[in-house]
Order: sequence, then structure tokens, then C-alpha cells
Amino acid sequence: MADGQWLPRTDYTASAVERQQRRAVIGSKVWRNPTFEVRDVPVPEIDDDELLIRVVSCGICGSDLHLYEQDNDGYVLFSGPVRLPCIIGHEYTGVVERVGRRVSNFRTGRKVAVESIYWCGVCTACKSGAFNQCKSVELVGITRDGAMAEFVAAKERHCWDIDCLDQRYQGQELFDVGALIEPIGCAYNGIFVSGGGFKPGATVVVYGVGPIGLAAVALSRLAGANLIIAFDCIDTRLDIAATLGADYTFNINTLAKNSVTAAEQVMALTNGGGAEVQVEAAGAAAYTFAQMQQSIATSGKIIYLGRAASTATLTLDRLVTEANSIIGSRGHSGAGVFHYVIRLLASGRLNVGEIITARYPFKDVLSAFQKSTDRHDGKCMIAIS
Repeated sequence: MADGQWLPRTDYTASAVERQQRRAVIGSKVWRNPTFEVRDVPVPEIDDDELLIRVVSCGICGSDLHLYEQDNDGYVLFSGPVRLPCIIGHEYTGVVERVGRRVSNFRTGRKVAVESIYWCGVCTACKSGAFNQCKSVELVGITRDGAMAEFVAAKERHCWDIDCLDQRYQGQELFDVGALIEPIGCAYNGIFVSGGGFKPGATVVVYGVGPIGLAAVALSRLAGANLIIAFDCIDTRLDIAATLGADYTFNINTLAKNSVTAAEQVMALTNGGGAEVQVEAAGAAAYTFAQMQQSIATSGKIIYLGRAASTATLTLDRLVTEANSIIGSRGHSGAGVFHYVIRLLASGRLNVGEIITARYPFKDVLSAFQKSTDRHDGKCMIAIS
């Protein structure tokens, strides 16, 4: 359970709705002194259109860590909407324990993965098909109780059957790999839905190879990228990126010691042509955007996945001259993203088990969070039950 102190920064005025709902639109502007603890809570009640799910596996996401960690002023790092207290955890799988009376597509005992973006379906964004931009969005584990618990309630429309994964996986591994569908879905949505994909033979650069960046590497290889270049500052993650298909991996700090920039490295490897696709999954826009702009191909695109409360310097004229585009992307809802990711995992075409580098029993969840702050693991998975 995450909790904290509601104390808006002096440069931020919380609206009446924010104060009433205890839901900050920009969490990093309001929530201070975060705390994490294990609590006993009642088994959630379910509505007629909901499933009660017994959670089996739940991953620790960078967003979770941005609620766990704090800046120099004591505020959480997560810049999206936050409501506390809240049971955290949104990358999860489990088994259906009970269904509401209006649930028609699931029954007790089915294995499920669940979307973390709860869209309303009635706002203009939702009616336009932009579910991830829902104006009344609830984020599982951030504004709505999540899955670092024995049981969680989930709307049927956000649940996906993963029994088909037993073609490739068994036991705990099935649920662990299934819990990767959510972060893989974020990369899939960013590159192929929001970003429009790329032509086979393209060069793809990925900045930040945490779980979403690693998924971007694996998906880009599967989609026919000719050259994949990965940057990070942690060697263990770069090693995983190489395993998943990155042709070249570079430690940003090592490059800096040798007075070489990431952009220079990309331009050298592309014979001066630059990269058609640049994926920002690091949340380090102040550094990465300059590098990406200096090494992007004509008509190339920057896909921004790494959410952070930061600013970046852009050369706007270059966007026009080179016909470049910058695309922001959040979430994984809509466009059948979960459906296609599940298919790829079940067929064995997408192999991402290497992303999971640490597993902890639920009783050690707080230790797992502390260990995860060093960012050396790919994905840390918690075995709930």
C-alpha cells in the first residue's frame, strides 16, 4: 500500500475536484513523503461487470518506483495522476476467482492478464478511439487499487484470457511472462499504433533499456529492423538488450568518458544517414532529445515513451526541414494491442523471458522495491500466490 502527504507545491494550485477526490492530476506536484507498507485489507467487492482475480504474478514497474522514490523536496517522481492511499501494482496476471452476474466471457478458473488503463468509454477521447487519453482515466495501482495483493477487482472489458500461453509456458513461468504483456503492450502501442510502425530494413535506436525499452528492442527485431542500437547507463540491462536483438549496445557513461556522444555513435553506424526510428524509454528527455534530433534520418520519428516531469531543448526548424515528427505515447489500450502481444507470445515468435531477472515471494515485496531502485534488473517479478 502506497500513501503520502497531500501538500501541493507553492507553484501548483490543486483544483476543487482534485482536493475532493484526493486525486492529483500531476502527482509530483502534490504528493510528498511517500510511504510503502504491507497492510491487511478486506477482499474487494465486485460489481456486476467485474471479475475477482486471485493474483499470481505482479511486476514492479518504473512507475511504481516513481511513487516509491522522492525528489530533493520529498515529492514523488511520478508526473501523472495519483490518488493515495492506493494498493500498487498494475503489471499482473492471475486466475478468475469469481465473476459478476453480467460477466459473459470469463468463468472461474480462467487465467487472465489485465490492462492497467481504465478508460471511461464516454468522453470525447474515448469516443474517438483514443482510450489511452481518456479524460477520466483511472490508472490501476496509481489512482485505483492495484494488484500487489492477493485479490484484485477488474472490469471485464479490461481483461484478456491467457490460457493460450500454456502452448509455450507452464506453472509460474506462464504467469510471469503473462505479466509482461502490459509493458510489452506499451512498447507495441508506441511503435506500431501511435508511431505508425516502420518499414522493414529501418534503423531503430532505443534510449533506456528497462522493461519497456527491452520490449521495444525485441519487437523491433521481430518487425524487421535492419539495425538496432541501444543506449543505457547500466551494463546488465545492455546485455539483456543484446540477447533480445540489439546489434550494438552502448553505455552512455562510457561514451562520455571517451568524449563521444550517442548521436555521434548513431551517425557513425548509419554512415551519416541517421535512424528512422528513435524510441525514448529512458525518461531522460533533457539529454536524449538533443541526441535524437542530431541523429535522426530524414522523415524519421521520435517516439516518446519515457514519462518524466522534465523539459527538453528542441531545434524546431529541423523538424520542418527534415520532415521529422515527435510522437508521445501512453498505455496500451485499444487497437487490439493485448490481443496481438498475447498471440506473439503464444506462438513463440516473441521470446521475452530474459527480461525477467529477479523474482521475489510476496513476503519480501518491500525488499524487492528497495533492491529495484538500483535499476540493475530487467524486470523484477513478485510471486503473489
